[in-house]
Amino acid sequence: PGAGKGTQSAYLVERHGLVHLSTGDIFRSNIKDGTELGQLAQSYMNQGQLVPDGVTIRMLESEVDKHPEAKGFIFDGFPRTTAQAKALDELLNDRKAPVSCMLALEVAEEELKLRLLTRAKTSG
Repeated sequence: PGAGKGTQSAYLVERHGLVHLSTGDIFRSNIKDGTELGQLAQSYMNQGQLVPDGVTIRMLESEVDKHPEAKGFIFDGFPRTTAQAKALDELLNDRKAPVSCMLALEVAEEELKLRLLTRAKTSG
């Protein structure tokens, strides 16, 4: 948090017509809507376990499929593992939409602290 992912994603969505997919948002939505995948993810989380890659990938695949005409995607919080990266590559290749660009936002720890403190003060 605090690196500017949301700010930069909003800019890229607006400027280039990309679809922003946040794994956190996707998880929350699936759980809130009580989808089969959401219930499965919730069961792992209730036990203090990580949600398996397969469940996460299926959720993401479902979201990608909702946007067949997308110019491209911004994947926020994904992939986090080598297995997820391979699955994402396969998913996009199957849809003739290979990864064309990857971006990593890196911010010094002191700057992150300053940003998060400022955010806390302004948003309560």
